[in-house]
Amino acid sequence: MHAPLLTSALLAAHTTGIGQYWHKITDPTFKGIYHVNAFDLAMMIPYFLVLFVLATYGLHRYWLVYDYYKYARNIPGPPPEVTRWPRVTVQLPIFNERYVIERLVEAVSRFDYPHELLDIQVLDDSTDETQQVASACVARFAAQGLPITYTHRANREGYKAGALENGLKTARGEFVAIFDADFIPAPDFLRCSIPYFQNAKIGMVQTRWTYLNRDYSLLTQVETILLDGHFVVEHGARSRRGTFFNFNGTAGVWRRQAIEDAGGWEHDTLTEDTDLSYRAQLYGWKFLYLPDIECASELPVDMNGFKAQQARWAKGLMQTAKKILPRVMRSNAPWHVKAEAFFHLTANISYPLMVLLSTMLLPAMIVRFYQGWFQMLVVDLPLFLASTCSISSFYLVAQKELRPKSWWRTFLYMPFVMATGIGISVRNAQAVIEAIIGKKSEFARTPKYKIEGKGDSFVAKNYRNKAGWMPYAEVLLGIYFSFTVLYAIFNENYATVPFLLLFVWGYLYTGFMSLGQTYFAHLRFGVNAPEMRPASSGAPGF
Repeated sequence: MHAPLLTSALLAAHTTGIGQYWHKITDPTFKGIYHVNAFDLAMMIPYFLVLFVLATYGLHRYWLVYDYYKYARNIPGPPPEVTRWPRVTVQLPIFNERYVIERLVEAVSRFDYPHELLDIQVLDDSTDETQQVASACVARFAAQGLPITYTHRANREGYKAGALENGLKTARGEFVAIFDADFIPAPDFLRCSIPYFQNAKIGMVQTRWTYLNRDYSLLTQVETILLDGHFVVEHGARSRRGTFFNFNGTAGVWRRQAIEDAGGWEHDTLTEDTDLSYRAQLYGWKFLYLPDIECASELPVDMNGFKAQQARWAKGLMQTAKKILPRVMRSNAPWHVKAEAFFHLTANISYPLMVLLSTMLLPAMIVRFYQGWFQMLVVDLPLFLASTCSISSFYLVAQKELRPKSWWRTFLYMPFVMATGIGISVRNAQAVIEAIIGKKSEFARTPKYKIEGKGDSFVAKNYRNKAGWMPYAEVLLGIYFSFTVLYAIFNENYATVPFLLLFVWGYLYTGFMSLGQTYFAHLRFGVNAPEMRPASSGAPGF
């Protein structure tokens, strides 16, 4: 009885656009006519190699999600009650941070830790009026009885690592807490984190970052999702599984003995925190990740600052990979620790591969057109899904863990997250290649403007990074992919259009935002530009 209806439905589908499209990609009429040639091989072999490597790193994200849930029970319980509180040195390394240094010092002054056991150091490498602001701020709080000192270096040798190492020469604490200038630790930060060091094997505890200005713009929403994925899934999976993970440079506490056993701070990479972390864990120290202890921070609000931060991390991790991975592979660590270290430290190789893939997509599409769309969907699409959908699942899991009632809203931001990752690939690819060939560069600081909400502005504030030539390359790539989209539409390859649009949006968004914010500092998508107002000092006496 249903056979005629089924036949009618099939005939109707055949006459529709979808039916015609399916017939087009599966039509075997010209099967066997195409013959591979040398040019096609020269194009397709690198194309599939790049796609395969990207898919491998994408599958690793799935593996992290798997580990995160499989070892969910391996989380630190409550620490034993402290009978004797140890002395703690609090290091505050700064460089040209005039807008936020007073806010940081005030936050540290509120620690409910015994003042007689505190040793607070403001380690200033500034070259502008931050010197006067910071020294005056320290003097005010010292006059009120806070155990705080100010140290200024005339040179930036070793950058942040050099400042921290220099501070250790006069530090008196058994433990060392470190906070960057754009962080605001809670009053109970030390009382919550120090008790875990009663386990004599623990060399470092890392807490989770939260964000004061996550709702400031589309960019800060994307940054929040990216960083939450790192702190929830990456740190969570690695710490639960027992593999190596890194101190994030701030909002954490070190056992001083662990720093010394690892050889101290070294400044031959731009990610001195990851470098020291791996050396300490290779020595035998255990690290602890405490996601329930939060530390508020400020996200970069301008595209150029965000890209400079990401490029520094990308280059630093690759430098650390060159330096540390051989030691890891020669160590007696279990195979899964070595494998995770490899994927962790080399993950940024995906950026130059992404740029390479970008340049090959259009020629590859033309070659694949003559091979048949069906093969393209069977071979290319799974590799694309492994590379891209793993990103979505990775960040969605993090948001579901942190915001179980509103995590579904993250779906709306995922295209922007993926597009932004594509857009910054040009800048990060340059950084990774420089690391591979050994080209040195200065430690590029991330500008901090004391942006805590939608009402704040960075229009009239200094420290903005210059755009340089990179945004023009990003815009050109965006235009190039616009033609790729048109080619796909004209040839009815509609399945690839959504992926190609991510490249168009990603490159054009990052390129135009970099150029736009160079000349119009208030430019930010999705938020009205606020009125400019002076930020409060946040320090006593003002």
